[in-house]
This record gives sequence, C-alpha cells and structure tokens, in this order.
Amino acid sequence: MITNSVSPVLRVAPAEAAAYFRASLAFHADVSDVAVALAADGDPGFVVIDCRSTESWDQGHVPGAVHLPTALIPEQAEQLLDKSVPVVTYCWGPGCNGATRAALALAELGYQVKEMLGGFEYWAREGFAYETWQGPARRDADPLTAPVDGECGC
Repeated sequence: MITNSVSPVLRVAPAEAAAYFRASLAFHADVSDVAVALAADGDPGFVVIDCRSTESWDQGHVPGAVHLPTALIPEQAEQLLDKSVPVVTYCWGPGCNGATRAALALAELGYQVKEMLGGFEYWAREGFAYETWQGPARRDADPLTAPVDGECGC
C-alpha cells in the first residue's frame, strides 16, 4: 500500500497558489476598502448590492446599497443596475455563499462584479455605520476584526 506522506496543507505548488490568490484579489474586495471608497467625496465607481432577503435587509444594510435578493437578479437586475457600473455584492458573512451566488448571477448577465469579503457581519463588526428599518445604527468596532488604532497594516 502506497500512502502519500505529504500533508494536504503542503500539496499546493507555489505557482498554483499564486494564480489562485491573484484571482482572489481580482474578484474580492474587503469591507474596509469598500467603506473607504464609499466615504470618499464623489462617485466610488461602483454600486453595492445587498442580495439578502427583505427581513435581513430591514435588520441592517450598508448605507446606499441596492436591495436585490439573489433569486430576483435574473428578472430585476437590468431594471435596477447600469451594466456600465461595476457592482460589489454582499450577503450575511463569511459563513454564507449568497454573495458568491449573486456575483455569479450578475456576471452571467454581463456585469463587472466583485464580492465583498466578510459581508454585512464584518461591515457591522468593523464599526461602520449601517441602516435598519428603524434608522441609522453603528456598533463599536470589534477588536478581533478591526484594529483599535485604525490601521490594519496589510
């Protein structure tokens, strides 16, 4: 019996890893980068899409985001979005692939799209303002997800 003595952790060649991570950066944006772009004066050059249910949207969403649940993308995207404007999708958080499914649906319709890593969970945990059905809200930044001095350094 032949066994592979190389750990699964070590089985990826450097060139394959580089290609994967290059692609990841091309298709993902982190919460902080999205927040900085939205807070800057002028047009950020993209629109943010919340692809969750109405109940989730009401619970909290990124200010200025467009509410477009994933299931409704095929029938409503062209009414709500301009194909010349890139979109950034988000869902609940890292444990949910709803933003990935929404990004795929939008890409298949011809939109330039990125997925916001961390989703709404990390938007709120990093202390960025959000809106609820009751109005604006904000939490203190969680020191496990956002640096207390304001600079991540990455």
